[in-house]
Amino acid sequence: MPVSTPQHSVVNLCNLPPWVIASEEYNEHPVPLSLSGVREANAVFFKKIADVEQPHDRGRILDEFMNVKFRLHEWKQHSGSTRRGLRNSYIRFFNGWGVDSNSIEGAVLKDWVRSRFGLQPTYHRGRLLGTSDDDDYRFAVDRMKGMACTNSIHSQFDLLYEFCQYELRLRYRDAEHLKLYRGTYDAGEYDVIRQEGDRRSCVRLNNLSSFTTDRECAWEFGSRVWEVEAPISKIIFFSDLLPNSILRGEHEYLVIGGEFRVREMIY
Repeated sequence: MPVSTPQHSVVNLCNLPPWVIASEEYNEHPVPLSLSGVREANAVFFKKIADVEQPHDRGRILDEFMNVKFRLHEWKQHSGSTRRGLRNSYIRFFNGWGVDSNSIEGAVLKDWVRSRFGLQPTYHRGRLLGTSDDDDYRFAVDRMKGMACTNSIHSQFDLLYEFCQYELRLRYRDAEHLKLYRGTYDAGEYDVIRQEGDRRSCVRLNNLSSFTTDRECAWEFGSRVWEVEAPISKIIFFSDLLPNSILRGEHEYLVIGGEFRVREMIY
């Protein structure tokens, strides 16, 4: 029997507790999420983009701000671990996720979700049991390898999340959800909260999962495709957010997990 991963015992850095963020009730009736102190610490950036009309230009300004704040552009001036740390920016990790969500980069992103929103990962190269305070070994090793040579990577993700939310609010105004699709070959690995009939169920998703806005594209990633109404507040990144090549071509959205009502699509 799958092991349920409790969320109430984990501390987060968000304006809502983990058990609320993970709940089906939140996913049905979301409210905005914010990470403690991120907007305030980057007030200059958000003030700078406030009057910029084009999304492409706002994305370019973010990239420039990241380069300066985290000194990412200085990697050529250094050697050894410092050089690697500056080169291992947010771009590497999202590109790595796009290749394989069970990669080292995927472990770092899942760990960021855990540390900021308090949701424990349930899958990384296999089921994570979550039966003690210690990480499953395979997840812990990948997470530590990924974090070893980085420059404040969690802080980079923090700013990227807040920028993503800023952009989504501009693009979708008063909307609370986006209709997204997820293809999977391993539906049996998910905790099923309940079956609802008519190909509908409530399942517990990993603390970070990929979706797409393209229903046909979702079939390329699994023999089963689920449709969900994803809270906009839970989207941490999407392929059109920035004017570079991160996650291009699949209309991909990265969504914080929890208990989601899903509807199975028929091909």
